Amino acid sequence: MYKVLFTSDYEIHGSGMGSPHDLVVEPTTRMLDLFDRYGARLTIMADAGEMLKFKQWADTHSHDRFHWWAMADQLRRAARTGHDVQLHIHSSYFNAVWDDTNGRWVQDWSEYDLASLSYDRVRTMIRAGKQLLEETCRSARPDYECFAFRAANWSMNPSREIVRALLDEGFRIDTSVYKHGRYEDLVRFDYSRAHSDLVPWPIDERDVCRRDPRGKLFEFPIYAERRPIWVFATANRFYRVIAQRMNPLPTSGLPAPARSMSKNMRRGLLGTASMLLRKHPWKMDFNQCTGKQLVEGLKRVERRYGHPEVPLPFVLIGHSKTFTKHNERVLRPFLEYVAQRPDRYAFATFADVDPERYRFLQRDALAH
Repeated sequence: MYKVLFTSDYEIHGSGMGSPHDLVVEPTTRMLDLFDRYGARLTIMADAGEMLKFKQWADTHSHDRFHWWAMADQLRRAARTGHDVQLHIHSSYFNAVWDDTNGRWVQDWSEYDLASLSYDRVRTMIRAGKQLLEETCRSARPDYECFAFRAANWSMNPSREIVRALLDEGFRIDTSVYKHGRYEDLVRFDYSRAHSDLVPWPIDERDVCRRDPRGKLFEFPIYAERRPIWVFATANRFYRVIAQRMNPLPTSGLPAPARSMSKNMRRGLLGTASMLLRKHPWKMDFNQCTGKQLVEGLKRVERRYGHPEVPLPFVLIGHSKTFTKHNERVLRPFLEYVAQRPDRYAFATFADVDPERYRFLQRDALAH
């Protein structure tokens, strides 16, 4: 049995631009309506950094410019109707100020990389986010608990201070890591040696990629494979590239690595050829993949891992801001495929999976 977990990062553009109604509320309404038709369940990874600012504005001004109340109602709907809400943090928003001239939230770029911050600062942010979500959702579901976390931009490495802060605030699950992922710019991480692409593991607090049987926080990785670059050529992925080009990060105030031209842009012909020929991390992203690609990805996992006694979580990632109506249509074949095979798959949230069942589960004994 595979537990199919849809997770959606609930946020506006990383540049601080865009309408929360158009990028968050409206697409998530369509997502929830679609999932309800198939019995699927969505876990909203709610960006508390943004939402705290939206709520602060609504509380101190005469109008709800950033649609905080609509967002709160939507989170309550999700909690009440069998979906879930868990914590996502863009740390650069905690000191952000609204720039009315340029129509964007001016973020504190010195706090962009969560993994670089001190334990006290990280814990303060996590505590504030957890409190916001629990105060919001418990009016709809009294037993609601915030216990799972995703760092913005997958900034979970190095991980010691984040792991300590999460444990001290009562978290049991992190879902920030994807196997094979590497990045070095505003954030820096290397998940090429992550313990598994699929099987959860108890985290070694010194290195989120390593398994420690004594670890108290569990990593539920976003499923990823290494695939050739042409697999990435989908209409949804092109849409995301265009959206990013239209909403770039500001050119001032950023640390030096982000202001400089990226290494990928400076590569020569040989580097370009290498990029075309080698395989790249391909996340199970339900915004950017087609429904057919998602089905084939799940089938590959099934062939590789079989059906062990312990149900395996199959974690997908998406974003509200890129859930287009085209995306809605092409996702249906995957939803239908899972819904029609209840003997092999089940839609789930993190609350349906007991992390302790994976403490001593050996990844190598499962993979074929």
